[in-house]
Amino acid sequence: MVLSYYPGCTLKNKAADLDRYARLSLEKLGITLAELPNWQCCGGVYPMASDEIATRLAAVRALAGAENGTLVTLCSACHHVLKRTNEDLKQDETFRTRVNNYLAPDKPYTGQTKVVHVLELLRDTVGFDRLAQAVTRPLGRKIGAYYGCLLLRPSRQMQLDDPENPRLMEDFLRALGAEPVIYAMRNECCGGYVTLESPGLAAARARDILQDAQAAGAVELATACPLCMYNLTKAGAGLPVTYFTRLLAEALGLTEDGTDG
Repeated sequence: MVLSYYPGCTLKNKAADLDRYARLSLEKLGITLAELPNWQCCGGVYPMASDEIATRLAAVRALAGAENGTLVTLCSACHHVLKRTNEDLKQDETFRTRVNNYLAPDKPYTGQTKVVHVLELLRDTVGFDRLAQAVTRPLGRKIGAYYGCLLLRPSRQMQLDDPENPRLMEDFLRALGAEPVIYAMRNECCGGYVTLESPGLAAARARDILQDAQAAGAVELATACPLCMYNLTKAGAGLPVTYFTRLLAEALGLTEDGTDG
């Protein structure tokens, strides 16, 4: 199976592992991520002004360029922007008309692409039962899932999981042979972009999350968000933070070069 894939900017530098281990692992599971040609930065932040058009055009181009009606995403921020922009195109006739008038595509784009996060792909297409059968090196340790904000909210648009009591990442970790740790702050904000203007506030927020996970018994955290990774790692509370794709590759027995270990 070959699916169109939007990596986003951060996965080409600071979060290269998030991208690399996703590609390697999914190849082993029979799925090839075909990177969109000539993609542009999605903007990284969803604009709150409903009449803001220009900052969402790159996202629209990516959505319209997906093959076979599906666009796979991985970065939480990119997923958030692409998913919400796509919902805008479905629901807001004025926005949809203005975008198509500006881009003048051969065929009007109306939001028909399905935006799918890799975690959803593993749950809904691969299936966690099948994933568990493919595991050759069960993780065997207590790991806390850290969702953050962008994957879950606003729930009406994102539709990933229950925003107050999610289970997607816990089910994923369980399939890898880990013991998922439930802790109170797993879906709380890490400080997000406030780290740019108030790094102390973001660091305090991130430390609270790490300490909460440790108190619940976690020896490691798993995340899908490069910004969350930055804030949690920078907080330096002594709890390792890992991209979920690295854990996936580890459980599937893949080595650094992508071969079976």
